[in-house]
Amino acid sequence: WTRRFYQHSTDHRGVPGEPGRVATLVESDEDRCWGVAYRVAPSAADEVIEQLDHREQGGYHRHVVDVVAPLKETEEQSQGVVDSAVMYVAGRENPHWAGPAPIDELAEQVVRAEGPSGPNVEYLVELARALREIGAQDRHVFRLEREVRQRLSETDTVT
Repeated sequence: WTRRFYQHSTDHRGVPGEPGRVATLVESDEDRCWGVAYRVAPSAADEVIEQLDHREQGGYHRHVVDVVAPLKETEEQSQGVVDSAVMYVAGRENPHWAGPAPIDELAEQVVRAEGPSGPNVEYLVELARALREIGAQDRHVFRLEREVRQRLSETDTVT
């Protein structure tokens, strides 16, 4: 899997007519998708899934996948315990699928969009921050963040 900003958001980070761009996962033979898996107490599982289903309602579907958890913090990320986890993927068949676009077009859309959950820029910047916090490398997210920051700094200099 690899993370890409190929999904429109009209319910959280954009609105109908001015959608934001949010991440989804697409299958990839070359990349790995780094992230965080949370263990949920069985007694809370139904409530958590219900909340996630609501948050991810804009074209996302649940998938059960294998994840690799490190045995210890000091060990290589590629070694560890394999477990299964639920993740949400917005595939090409959903009505909010936007697909690939040149990075400058993605950045422009992210800069402009805002929805009920806040500015699209905030979503991107917080995702990039969280990825850096866990030591993840994500060329697509970090490149898009650089493009967005450049646009914002150019706007700030003009005004």
